[in-house]
Amino acid sequence: MGKLLVVVDMQNDFVHGALGTKEAQAVVDRVVSKIENFNGRVIATLDTHQQNYLETLEGKKLPVPHCIKMSEGWQLNAQVLSALSKKDYMTIEKDTFGSTELVKEISRRMEKEELEVELVGLCTDICVVSNALLLKAHFPQMQISVDADCCAGVTPKTHQAALDTMHMCQIEITGSSDS
Repeated sequence: MGKLLVVVDMQNDFVHGALGTKEAQAVVDRVVSKIENFNGRVIATLDTHQQNYLETLEGKKLPVPHCIKMSEGWQLNAQVLSALSKKDYMTIEKDTFGSTELVKEISRRMEKEELEVELVGLCTDICVVSNALLLKAHFPQMQISVDADCCAGVTPKTHQAALDTMHMCQIEITGSSDS
């Protein structure tokens, strides 16, 4: 059985930038350690918006320009990128919370071997939960887990709510925030 780690949106704008939080900053070292110690392939997602972000539905509901393609904020956090560079990894750009390209890539890999998927990253309550539930919907028999210690939400309360939601949908929650 193959193992796949999905590192969700560990980008500068979510760590220190436009939408950064102290909770996001606090998980960087744990995400780096997870990547360094992970025995398998890694996919890193990149929240990717264009210059017209404020004209999009998301931009109207969250009017904070972030992760504009090729900007500093769009780049992966330097520590995370350094850890990834030592692994067999690929990136997937996504223009919304959940990634259908991630589903397609995992489908391709599933043709060759059965997979277990673990997710870490930002934000637990938006993109992590969206991708975990998308994967569970497409691969209901796949072992999917989320390491709560390697995730941070917009707030601690919404982080926990997302963990609880994923747990209720039979996604295994590991780490100190075990549900």
